[in-house]
Amino acid sequence: MWNRACSQSPAGTCSHKAVISKTAFLQILPCTVSQLLSASEVSSDSFAICDLELNQLSVVGIIRGYVPFVTNVQYSLDDMTGPPLSVKQWVNSEDGATMTFVPPGTYVKVIGSLRNFRRKRTLLAMDVRCIKDLNEITSHMLEVVQAHMQLFGKGFDVNMNITAAPRSGRVFDYGGDDGHPEDVLPNDLSTIQSQVLHVIRSFSVQLEGISFNDLERQLEHLSVWDIRTSLTFLINEGHVFSTIDEHHFKSCVH
Repeated sequence: MWNRACSQSPAGTCSHKAVISKTAFLQILPCTVSQLLSASEVSSDSFAICDLELNQLSVVGIIRGYVPFVTNVQYSLDDMTGPPLSVKQWVNSEDGATMTFVPPGTYVKVIGSLRNFRRKRTLLAMDVRCIKDLNEITSHMLEVVQAHMQLFGKGFDVNMNITAAPRSGRVFDYGGDDGHPEDVLPNDLSTIQSQVLHVIRSFSVQLEGISFNDLERQLEHLSVWDIRTSLTFLINEGHVFSTIDEHHFKSCVH
């Protein structure tokens, strides 16, 4: 998927600049889509993470689609941490310039503020910038973890799960205070693969493991394709195996 670089598509940019709130702890807080969708609602147009009111935010993801209107364009932004997020960008048509939209398949960095539009959470974009160096995607995820650790004094993963300190060769602790190896996940997995493995492990105490249908229900925010491809990878890497049939799975470590 990395061949869908921004340099191969026309970039859409916004003439507005981010307005930085003086009350913000960080001028622009790096976040993921999952964090924004799970943020607590303080008022109709105010959201918070761990009692910190959100102001200016930055999100990195891929454009899945867009719908142009006379005064604005609405994008669907996906960063693989949850369902796509609605992004609304106002269009300045007074200067007579031809409107340029970011095409689907383009990676972008969006700066803006979280709002409610018609009871739907939407990121009101102040700036949409095309990503040309794909290392920015990894860099953004690292900034997300670091910023939230600095702000709240504890570790979070990109889906806002509270985590313990990482161990050698492994990533964040997903639960349990006993420190057993089954509470941590391999560090070679993507976010989606980690979610799938975590759910399978939680059902591995059952003799037959978890069925694919139950796995879909537990991960309803993921597509069937994402779940199946993650399962294939986990089985090939030896993390997961099938049990009573090809539709039931258990973790090799549980």
